[in-house]
Amino acid sequence: MDELVFSQSVDVPGSPDSVYDLVADVTRMGGWSPTCTACWWDEGQGPQVGSWFTGRNEVPGRSWETRSLVTVAERGREFTFLVGGSLVQWSYTMRPAPAGTELTESWEFRPEGIAMFRDRFGDDADNQIAIRTAAAHEGIPATLAAIRRTAQELST
Repeated sequence: MDELVFSQSVDVPGSPDSVYDLVADVTRMGGWSPTCTACWWDEGQGPQVGSWFTGRNEVPGRSWETRSLVTVAERGREFTFLVGGSLVQWSYTMRPAPAGTELTESWEFRPEGIAMFRDRFGDDADNQIAIRTAAAHEGIPATLAAIRRTAQELST
């Protein structure tokens, strides 16, 4: 089950507060992620604990939307949300670094998500979980690189 938790870090120009402001603006995610094509907040909501947003995802042959709940919103430190309110956790943490901010993106396929996949996909659950796991392992480095490029553009 270790492969169901993954994280990677990258140094990003800018202060932890400015990097937080980038990643907590989920409406930007569609420009960074290889899977997520768009996100939008529920009306009147934003990057604060208890807020919900919708994300649209696309891979060849399939598209879907997810609903996510913000569970941590500490400017300059951490922005975390749970897909489906409990299924998969995505976190962005920031630490001061010599070149600006060390940004870590973390992903965890939680027990609630595994149970939901077993109910939904039956005998194909392990295969479907493996597909999502591979996508996270491949997508996190690409997303971090895109966030870094955006931060570089904003710092010049």
